[in-house]
Amino acid sequence: MAMRVRSFADLREQFEAYVGSIVYATMTTVDKKGRPRARVLIPVWEVVDGKPVGWLATYKTPVKAAHLANNPHTTFSYWTQRQNAVSVDTVAHWVEDRETKRHVWELYRRTSPQGAGYDLGQFWKGIDDPELHVLRLDPWRVQVIRGTDLASKIWRSE
Repeated sequence: MAMRVRSFADLREQFEAYVGSIVYATMTTVDKKGRPRARVLIPVWEVVDGKPVGWLATYKTPVKAAHLANNPHTTFSYWTQRQNAVSVDTVAHWVEDRETKRHVWELYRRTSPQGAGYDLGQFWKGIDDPELHVLRLDPWRVQVIRGTDLASKIWRSE
């Protein structure tokens, strides 16, 4: 049974524990015909003014760019064999300013939440690398599910 919570703080600890231990998320977008496309990526998350904000360092592939230009809604799904799961429904948009890239590079470096993230230097030369692109992920719905009893908490942005 799902329990709705008013504040992200009511599920933040569980969200961060699951995301930090699972790390990899399946990102789903849709094309102009409404067909889904999934890819496995590692976003990082922080809390700003009491709400979650996600960041994805990524390559701006033609498919991903076209999907998001047509429909910026994405879902990030985390799952573990213990049946713990997190679903994050977001609106994504590209952010290219240098200061944001620096901030995101740092979030990945220190891992946010703890356990998620990696050294972006494995794929990009630095924040000025023209191949490094950043997606800001603004969640409008977050659900965490505890695998032992399938207890679920759902937060929605107002």
